[in-house]
Amino acid sequence: MPFDGIVTRAVTKELSDTIIPGKINKIYQPTETELVFTIRSQGTNHTLLLSIHPMYARVHLTKDVYKNPKEPSMFCMLLRKHLSGAIVESIEQYGMERIITFTIKMRNEIGDTVYKSLIVELMGKHSNVMLVDQDKGHIIDSLKHVSMAQNRFRTILPGHEYKMPPTQNKLNLLKIDSETFIKKIDFNTGKIDMQIVHALVGVSPLIAKEIVYRAKLGSTNTYMEKFSEIQLLIQKNHYTPAIYRNNKEDFHVLPLTSFVEESETLASTNEMLDQFYSGKAERDRVKQQAKDLYRFIKNEQDKNKRKLKKHQQTMKKAESADQFQRKGELLTANMHIVKQGDKTVTVVDYYDPEQNEITIELNPMKTPSENAQSFFKTYQKLKTSKDKIKQEMKKTDEEIAYFDQLLQQIDVASEYDIEEIREELREEGYLKRQSKQKKQKNKSSKPVPEEFISSDGTQLLVGKNNKQNEYVTSKMARRDDIWLHTKDIPGSHVIIRDSEPSETTLLEAAQIAAYFSKSQQSSSVPVDYTKIRYVKKPNGAKPGFVTYDNQKTVYVTPDKTTIEKLKK
Repeated sequence: MPFDGIVTRAVTKELSDTIIPGKINKIYQPTETELVFTIRSQGTNHTLLLSIHPMYARVHLTKDVYKNPKEPSMFCMLLRKHLSGAIVESIEQYGMERIITFTIKMRNEIGDTVYKSLIVELMGKHSNVMLVDQDKGHIIDSLKHVSMAQNRFRTILPGHEYKMPPTQNKLNLLKIDSETFIKKIDFNTGKIDMQIVHALVGVSPLIAKEIVYRAKLGSTNTYMEKFSEIQLLIQKNHYTPAIYRNNKEDFHVLPLTSFVEESETLASTNEMLDQFYSGKAERDRVKQQAKDLYRFIKNEQDKNKRKLKKHQQTMKKAESADQFQRKGELLTANMHIVKQGDKTVTVVDYYDPEQNEITIELNPMKTPSENAQSFFKTYQKLKTSKDKIKQEMKKTDEEIAYFDQLLQQIDVASEYDIEEIREELREEGYLKRQSKQKKQKNKSSKPVPEEFISSDGTQLLVGKNNKQNEYVTSKMARRDDIWLHTKDIPGSHVIIRDSEPSETTLLEAAQIAAYFSKSQQSSSVPVDYTKIRYVKKPNGAKPGFVTYDNQKTVYVTPDKTTIEKLKK
């Protein structure tokens, strides 16, 4: 991800302009890698997110709402003890590194003014947040502890002196001229973009490629000119925050002329970061938490697919039951020419209009009569098992569809949704039940469906798992509300809380249904809609399974940006 020193400079400048001076009112730690501060500044509350997620480390203001644990962590309680009610006096970047220092003023136990530093290092898997006593320069505590055995250069533990990370002997692009820059580039060795990354601190491969693209492999003077263009934009804080979309998303605060794909310009760096990262860290966290669940469901699905294949083979054999009866009757009619020990017998097939001969395989260990009886027994067995096999195939098909639905639900699930899926599997007998106490606790809680608001203000409800699907369809929806679901595709139940929705609302709800389905990445997805009164759950059906009629179908292409705008 291109959260480089340039983006760090841009977000630091914006934070300074927005929340300085600011009073820290609340501190939460929703996850092991995230801290959330509520800061009051200039009559407005701002939510500041500090994340040391190994893939999505970042600092920015956010509009996302984070669920906080009932019991705060030790580090969170320490931050509350030291920083609650304190004033953020300054926010500074260290050089062009991805290091931001929040200088915070407070009063100690005897009323004297003291200063502490909250230092955020955004360095991938080595990211960290540290609270440092400015007077002593000692670490009070950190979000992640690093012992001497892990890092010989510096120890990050309470009581140890805080040291900056080791320098990489790179040049600060704001403090050099274009001639110094060009001396660092060897045009004969190629890979100019990577040479730029290794020469300049805070420059990501994305910006290095942009410089090369602008120069279009021209002369050294061209490279000096393009470097100066980039340098001037950064020095004057002239930023153009934008998200670029192609096969994957990228972002930056400098205009990327090398990108010809779809782009979206945002009003601020904070807004760009909030929109780009929104949900990504949670999805990664959910993916890790759901690994065992996903593996279990996939194994169950594969098991049923193998079972279905065996059923199909048995059914194919059952459909040839008449052949066994025919062989038994032909063998009985020609018993006089068969001797015990024969492996085959060739007889005239009097069932064949052409009276062709047929060769019948025999068990040499059996008498001719026993061979004939064996054919008749196989015929009766296959005949009586045919209906049972059909029932088993139907049941197995339903199991496969059920697990397919669960796999789709895991793909769009939140942490809360994952727990509901686990509970559903326990109730259905697939997973071991919890203790009575936990079971009773889960039973009393109601499913919480996702809520959206259409462009004209109509409420839209979405079930992201089977428990939520059943709840929104059978409990929350009224008889004349509109119900939507992707046609013959695993997905969510979507409810429009209106009996006569506008065309815009209907299409937006259909987009939501398509987005929360297995066809999320497809185009022209068919979505059925009908009134709730025409939606029924068959007796004994799996959770979330319904039948419906009187439906109409619309075709939509799900768009993530549209869905995010509709989210309440």
